[in-house]
Amino acid sequence: MNLVIDIGNSQTKVAVFDAGEIVQIICMESPGIARLDDLKRNYPALNQAILSSVAEVDTQFLKKLKKDYPFFIEFNHQTAVPIGNLYESKETLGLDRLAAAVGGIVLFPGKELLVIDAGTAITFDLVDKNHHFLGGNISPGLKMRFRALHEFTSKLPEIESSAPWPIIGKTTEEAIRAGVQNGMIFEIDGMIDHVRKDWPECQVILTGGDLFFFDKKLKNTIFVKFEITLIGLNRILEYNAEKN
Repeated sequence: MNLVIDIGNSQTKVAVFDAGEIVQIICMESPGIARLDDLKRNYPALNQAILSSVAEVDTQFLKKLKKDYPFFIEFNHQTAVPIGNLYESKETLGLDRLAAAVGGIVLFPGKELLVIDAGTAITFDLVDKNHHFLGGNISPGLKMRFRALHEFTSKLPEIESSAPWPIIGKTTEEAIRAGVQNGMIFEIDGMIDHVRKDWPECQVILTGGDLFFFDKKLKNTIFVKFEITLIGLNRILEYNAEKN
């Protein structure tokens, strides 16, 4: 059994995999050693682990993983991955983007993919049918857009997302909400339309913390998978275990 830990900008996701299937997922603000002990007690067969983090990881937390798991990977840019990486600045590529792309080829092997992660930032990443990561785009996420309007102006208030919302706002608060939320929908749909001009059969996968805010609003057909990054990390773990 495998333990997969993904420490992101806003939350940590921990998953237990058995034979490629997710047995349990836990979402939390930050991981702790006590939670690792609980998982080991609940799943004694856990013997492989992978950790991916956007931030510095606590030294004691790392020591615990290395001690308790015979095969442990701290995912970095030197880790072998089962996908061709054509990104030119590989050392700056977000590991979550690469893991999500691997998750995409696990779910849809041999398909052209557009993976959209609606989180702290929105990322759009392309994978061709030969399993090559081609690159993508990065733009501000939902909360970042609301905050930027407030911080870079003198009078606009900082508001939060909510539903439903109008197409055209009749108050300043409505105008901000309509502009930010509709703008994100138009951006996502526009990117999908652009990619499908060249790849008509492209499979679009939407993930990220804000995915459920937008998935029903898009005009394009998409596949929603909250766990795609975890699935990709598990495949990377298995790939390296096979090579070990």
